[in-house]
Amino acid sequence: MKTLVIGTGGREHALARALSLDPAVSEVHAAPGNPGIAAVATLHAVDPLDGEAVADLAERLGVGLVVVGPEAPLVAGVADVVAARGIAVFGPSAAAAQLEGSKTFAKDVMDAAGVPTARSFTCTTPEEAAAALDEFGPTYVVKDDGLAAGKGVVVTDDRAEALAHATACERVVIEEFLDGPEVSLFALTDGVTVYPLQPAQDFKRIFDGDAGPNTGGMGAYTPLPWAPEGLVDEVLRDVLQPTVDEMARRGTPFAGLLYAGLALTSRGTRVIEFNARFGDPETQPLMALLDSPLSALLLGAATGTLADVAPPVWKSGAAVAVVMASAGYPESSSSGDVITGIDAAEALPDVHVIHAGTSLAGGDLVTAGGRVLAVIATGTEIGAARASAYDGVAAVSFDGAQSRSDIAAGL
Repeated sequence: MKTLVIGTGGREHALARALSLDPAVSEVHAAPGNPGIAAVATLHAVDPLDGEAVADLAERLGVGLVVVGPEAPLVAGVADVVAARGIAVFGPSAAAAQLEGSKTFAKDVMDAAGVPTARSFTCTTPEEAAAALDEFGPTYVVKDDGLAAGKGVVVTDDRAEALAHATACERVVIEEFLDGPEVSLFALTDGVTVYPLQPAQDFKRIFDGDAGPNTGGMGAYTPLPWAPEGLVDEVLRDVLQPTVDEMARRGTPFAGLLYAGLALTSRGTRVIEFNARFGDPETQPLMALLDSPLSALLLGAATGTLADVAPPVWKSGAAVAVVMASAGYPESSSSGDVITGIDAAEALPDVHVIHAGTSLAGGDLVTAGGRVLAVIATGTEIGAARASAYDGVAAVSFDGAQSRSDIAAGL
């Protein structure tokens, strides 16, 4: 089967790499891709937000499966256009992708489905925001209602900072603070059957010790040796299946990847947010440990036949991903800095490098975005995978490179 991956980032590189290793996949194509993806796929210069152009490319290539990676094309309806051409597409419709596109919509679905989440208010004026902040008190949690590339959330004890963020957004969700560790649990679904993946944890803030502003994610690891026994079964029962069932009841079935961001609070498991696509950087270590052919799972979700596919199987051991970001990130990002050492990193045992924000300039590989790449390593346990990942980070160099030194530390 020929496959086409839509997107430019690390998530898409990880998915394209997994598909390239799948015996059932004869060709991997990507649009527009990045230099790292070019090593495992044929690239095509197509705008990922242009549904008609994506569908035209899929028809021209004769692909059997289109995989839409990022959230923006999903919310824009790219999957709808591709599906209308009779081509199997992994990714929810625009209507279903509102689970990520609007936090207010997601809260409404969770309320109807009885899914445990934080109490919240949707606010459109500074006065409403101020009242909501005072209702909950610190710690304040303020979320841009729409898409914000993982950086639309402010969590702070500073009321002025919280109100400033709320005022800068057209519409915000202000909610009670959820204590406890956070877990990412992805699930593949065709709108009826739900297959959870292995839990992972990512690190959102730019600096060690979870200091500094939120980013799109500075690293991740899987599995979680500290996670409560039975967590996946609990989340499937109380969160994932009820949400999928409620979306079907509304006439907007959710098929694709449902990402539940969870807080394991002192009062039980609560949903922080839903995403409508694979998360980045958690996808990178998850794909490194997936022992099942990826294409069958994605095609089953895309065609309503997931129940006919065996649930995902995982390799033993652990995987750790450490992100290297450009100078100035997340407030800004430096571009055009020459990157060296990727070949040396990949020469290390059980290490590979996933490109996220890279490009080519005059024959050099250079930085082209905030999160530039991720170094992924596998090992018999988290400590071994972590040590190998940081050996890989040490081998890679570019001006102003930023990475955290505490990803998966102490495990």
